[in-house]
Amino acid sequence: MSTKMKFEELYEKETFREVLAGASSFLKSRGKEGFAAEWLLRERNDLSKTQLIRRYSEPMSKAVKEMFLSDVQSFIEGLPLQYIVGHEWFYDRKFNVSSNTLIPRPETEEWFDRYIKKLPNQPFKVLDIGTGSGVLAISHKLERQDDQVVAVDISSDALEIAEDNAATLGADVEFYKSDLTQAVKDQSFDLIISNPPYISINEKSVMDQSVLDHEPSVALFAREDGLEIYRRLAEELPLLLKPKGKIILEIGYLQGESVYNLFEKAFPEAEIDIWQDMAGQDRVVFVMT
Repeated sequence: MSTKMKFEELYEKETFREVLAGASSFLKSRGKEGFAAEWLLRERNDLSKTQLIRRYSEPMSKAVKEMFLSDVQSFIEGLPLQYIVGHEWFYDRKFNVSSNTLIPRPETEEWFDRYIKKLPNQPFKVLDIGTGSGVLAISHKLERQDDQVVAVDISSDALEIAEDNAATLGADVEFYKSDLTQAVKDQSFDLIISNPPYISINEKSVMDQSVLDHEPSVALFAREDGLEIYRRLAEELPLLLKPKGKIILEIGYLQGESVYNLFEKAFPEAEIDIWQDMAGQDRVVFVMT
């Protein structure tokens, strides 16, 4: 007879420590990351690590337990943690996310931190293309209040999330529904940033199933081996970028040379660099005219 804990047995646990330990063990026995149990409990109940520790010996209320174990069950069924609780953190701020927006990744936060600290102390007009939940545009505005920030996305559902995040966090960002730059082609910008769809459709077979099942494919995949959006941007951005302007594009780890070549042709006089991420993989193409 199997000695594996049954999910229903978790409801019999009483204290925060007991319920959490049981849920963590249960996840591990099902091939899931045990740390996810603590993450779900803390994020759902807005608890710091210290606050949770202080509650270890307290009985967990029925309402908290039922919500927590429902979240654990959703995770077992494949729903990403961030979609379960409805938010993710980016640059120390909480952003609402849904299945209509990508979940922000640490690699994106890394290059955001790199560029935001190096910009000169002068007002910029900034465009974020494919804003999704708005993490880049909103974070930029909150870090540089004097900059004018414009954000576009082709998805109305994503824009609704981004606008809500901007309102909640107090960021004055202009949002437009747009297929890349179409809605702002009469404007010009000092800085253009984008984390566009760049995964080749051929890569689906090696991707995590939870990503394929739940994150929006329109924000993940691009044709032409993932280069379609970069080709279009290389055509459109020369018409929008001001003299001495900058472009920062997140890329797939195998796309550095291809995207570099596209923008070298589009901006033959520009200085172009490829930034690597924390894992040593190509992650950003940086263009400075």
